[in-house]
Amino acid sequence: MTPRIELRTSPHVVQGGSVEQIMLHVVLALLPIAAFSVWQYGLSALASLVTVTLACIGSERLFNRLAGKPGTLTDWSATITGLLLALSLPPAFPLWMGAVAGFVAIALGKALFGGIGYNVMNPALVGRAFVQAAFPVAITTWIPAFAPQRFSEFAPTTFTAPLMQPPDISAWAKQALDGFTGATPLASWKFDNVLTTPTDFLTGAVTASAGETSAILILLSGGYLAARGFLDWRIPAAILGSAALAALLFQWLDPARYPDPLFVLLSGGLMLGAVFMASDMATSPVTPKGVWIYGALIGVITVMIRYFGGLTEGVMYAILIGNALTPLIDQVTQPKLFGQTRGKRA
Repeated sequence: MTPRIELRTSPHVVQGGSVEQIMLHVVLALLPIAAFSVWQYGLSALASLVTVTLACIGSERLFNRLAGKPGTLTDWSATITGLLLALSLPPAFPLWMGAVAGFVAIALGKALFGGIGYNVMNPALVGRAFVQAAFPVAITTWIPAFAPQRFSEFAPTTFTAPLMQPPDISAWAKQALDGFTGATPLASWKFDNVLTTPTDFLTGAVTASAGETSAILILLSGGYLAARGFLDWRIPAAILGSAALAALLFQWLDPARYPDPLFVLLSGGLMLGAVFMASDMATSPVTPKGVWIYGALIGVITVMIRYFGGLTEGVMYAILIGNALTPLIDQVTQPKLFGQTRGKRA
């Protein structure tokens, strides 16, 4: 019998991990960050994590059924969207608003484009952007970290009824910390010229979104994913490096006005966004040059919005802009084909 020779196109090396396995590892990497947020903010953070994640899972199930598609809950993508979205929200965000955010994240950020792998923007950030515009007061209402009563009672805003004004949280917050202002480190710097110390960032003793204060855990979790080959380390490296360089340049121009690069890296959602949101495989470039350009663009835009925009934070919009530019970045950074002459494409 004549032996058969089978010819295949590249790539010839296949990694053993499936989509389900990769997504499961991302969920596992997010769990320590979620656990730390519950330790910081208590029952309200736990309720927010559960509610938003269930809203994403339920919405995924609903749209799969409406589209006549088989269930995709076992790929863990909806769980990742829910966890990331909840971690990007204030810990005491009203639960019904969190459920709306989860529904919008899946509906507009994922199902509208055909499901997993077809979305052009990170679904969690789509949901976050929606509630940023729809509920501007609630999205900027914060509670103090490590409040003594955090495991015995919920923050008053957690169970706000739908379409009702959230209650004033200042009296509840002052039970935990006298003189609590409700300002995040970025707001304190931008409006009061008060810098938070690096120690407070590292210990998590700051006012922020649920998953923004555990920089060490975020880096360790991202390192675990990168070591397993489930995260392109060049993207967070480019984002954090470009943000640090931009901050260093502005501080050199005016030290009294602009903070040091360490403050820029540790404050807000830059760490969480760089490691877990900007690195989404479906919405980030695939070319070697493209990932560096993409990351540098996000880092610089984040600093520009923080320094010169009306908002205190710019990570969300910077990543969404980067997502929108990903097809163009991939197109202009395609490597030259073997045998291709300069100026001509096959």
